[in-house]
Amino acid sequence: MKYLSAVNTKLDILSSINERQQAILNDEIHFLRRTNVAGYKVEICGVNTSSLPLLSSKEKSLLLQKVKAGDNIAREKFIKCNLRLVLSIVQRFSQSNENIDDLFQIGCIGMIKALDNFDIKQGVQFSTYAVPMITGEIKRHLRDNSSSIRVSRSLKDTAYKALYAKENYIKKHQKEPTVSEISAETGISREDIVMAMDAVQSPVSLYEPVFSESGDTLYIMDQVSDKKNKEDTWVEHLALSEAMKHLDKREQRIIRMRFFDCKTQMETASEIGISQAQVSRLEKNALKAMKKYLI
Repeated sequence: MKYLSAVNTKLDILSSINERQQAILNDEIHFLRRTNVAGYKVEICGVNTSSLPLLSSKEKSLLLQKVKAGDNIAREKFIKCNLRLVLSIVQRFSQSNENIDDLFQIGCIGMIKALDNFDIKQGVQFSTYAVPMITGEIKRHLRDNSSSIRVSRSLKDTAYKALYAKENYIKKHQKEPTVSEISAETGISREDIVMAMDAVQSPVSLYEPVFSESGDTLYIMDQVSDKKNKEDTWVEHLALSEAMKHLDKREQRIIRMRFFDCKTQMETASEIGISQAQVSRLEKNALKAMKKYLI
């Protein structure tokens, strides 16, 4: 009993929201999960929920009154009885990449916050009040820690609407919808849908293997093309250089200044020492001559 009282006393100080107290709570929940205290063992992976106690509504109400009166033993018992509630909510986030043990601890933080702020005079059940707080605590943790890439809530909402519309379309028509069909279904522009769907995609490493056979692995990096160094671009550059060789030096200089140095006709004329009209005429003749060799 002395050992249990020590645990209860530590849990009692975890009523406000700050980093130090959340760290303490994490340690306590970890301790309760990994040790067999008062005959119950909480293992988030493969937890035997039948071993967790169940209370009737009347028993919960009486226990809550004792908790609000400052009874530490009642508090510890109430927390233990509601671990099943935390587990049921954590299961909703099983598809996330976050460690399930961490989500369980975060859910327990939300449950204890709900207990500390719950008003028994409001006439609502504790679970009704606690579920949004537990869910919100887990969602806040996932939002703040799941990825270094931040996606705005509006983009996420647009993506979820598009995914929902896509699922309904597949159920109705038994085929994948186009972006235009999703746009018509949701009333959202095609551009916004494409942007939102791209934004919620999980980042993928270039070294992610996509195919492997006989020890020869193909990575995503092998399938990504380099637009700046394509063979076609290199051939075009070579053909352009060959065509420029057929121009005189002044025409070559004008073409380089106009299309490689991105200078205006006035700037080119000023640097060469001729009029803008002459630059325009020489440029037009040079392009016409080059075109003969490029076709």
